[in-house]
Amino acid sequence: MKQGWKTAGLALGAAALVAAMPAWAQTAAMVKAPTVAQQATMVNKGDTAWMLISSALVLMMSVPALALFYGGLVRTKNMLSVLMQVFMIVSVAALVWVSWGYSIAFTGGNPFFGGLSKAFLIGVSANTYSATFSNNVYIPEFAYVCFQMTFACITPALIVGAFAERVKFTPLIIFTVLWMTLAYFPIAHMVWYWAGPDFLVDSPKDAGFLYSLGALDFAGGTVVHINAGIAGLVGCLVIGKRVGFKSEPMPPHSLTMTMIGASLLWVGWFGFNAGSNLESNGVTAVAFINTFVATAAAAVSWAVIEQVVHKKPSLLGGVTGAVAGLVAITPASGYAAPMTSIVLGLVVSPVCFFFVTTVKNKLKYDDSLDVFGVHCIGGILGALGTAIVANPALGGQGVIDYTKFPSVVAPSYDTLGQLIIQAEAVALTLAWSGGVSAILFLALKFTMGIRPSKEVEVEGLDINEHGERAYNY
Repeated sequence: MKQGWKTAGLALGAAALVAAMPAWAQTAAMVKAPTVAQQATMVNKGDTAWMLISSALVLMMSVPALALFYGGLVRTKNMLSVLMQVFMIVSVAALVWVSWGYSIAFTGGNPFFGGLSKAFLIGVSANTYSATFSNNVYIPEFAYVCFQMTFACITPALIVGAFAERVKFTPLIIFTVLWMTLAYFPIAHMVWYWAGPDFLVDSPKDAGFLYSLGALDFAGGTVVHINAGIAGLVGCLVIGKRVGFKSEPMPPHSLTMTMIGASLLWVGWFGFNAGSNLESNGVTAVAFINTFVATAAAAVSWAVIEQVVHKKPSLLGGVTGAVAGLVAITPASGYAAPMTSIVLGLVVSPVCFFFVTTVKNKLKYDDSLDVFGVHCIGGILGALGTAIVANPALGGQGVIDYTKFPSVVAPSYDTLGQLIIQAEAVALTLAWSGGVSAILFLALKFTMGIRPSKEVEVEGLDINEHGERAYNY
């Protein structure tokens, strides 16, 4: 179950449900987890519909949104290759997810790695259910499988932007399968897996390592953005710089397509963040508005920075700022208040701008589309910032005490303590994903090779890797 400590709105919803069913208003020690038959009566059609819509929105973030966003940023000769990479990564990831990914990420086993009891979706049917974050509220398990599948699809697709224009297709797909298995699924399990509030008494320790630690990640700051961002950095370092990097111009070939892609990302991200509540209630609306205003603030912030530094605000800067805002608000979306979300958006753009300009130029690494500078750095800032904006004293939602039935908002909130936990989650994600990525990229580099020849790279990947061109002129 997609995890994270949840919010006051959930507690109020649970309280209303219990009020309607007085026989269930007991202490946690007396509560018995519902049977499958009972769970079926606790499924709301509105929640189910929202989760299916959210799944479609998140899929749209990959294809076409991310494909167009990335495709517009590369040169004409590599446009089709980027579209193909993103499209096929999504396709392969979906198959891997239903074969073994869902089981590894979201079944019990140990704190770091789930089991294979649901491999190939064994035991999952129209009559099985997944817990949400409210007592006695469930959604069909297939709806949950589909929602989480879209996250598993977009995360490896994000990575390719870091070494766009200089990677062979087949080794990239092999990397995707191995990286998902060894990096994405374990991190997802550690951050998001738990049995659900109704099972707390029966299975108090059945949860991922970082979830048990108390790490907050509403929609994927660690699991998606830091995870993919650090993998992208490792990849661009192992593969090396593009031919002509810093010695010849490499401007985006179509900022129009990039703007279309960024706009679709923004729309799809409402499913990404608001859908991560797993229900359709007040907290869903909190995540929705926070996603809206944080993104707007980050776009404005980046444009202002460019006006000051370059005297001209660019479209590329505006959409990059918007994506940075989306990344930063992702882990905090269900915890923050609208005004603190705006602050988070205003702050993330100058930080990411510094990394994609000053730091990148200083260290001379070729992160083609700034995956590290936007996704990893923005994700780190968002993950750490979540500890601050979740504080009820700042209008945040706090954390939920699930040992009470119905669950309630914890009476106290330790910002410093939570910040330390968030930092530990960030550090573990960087080390785990970075280490796995380094091993995989190096293994591929020294076996089948991961980079095309200089001649192929100069001519372009479109015609050499796929026998096609994006444009016939």
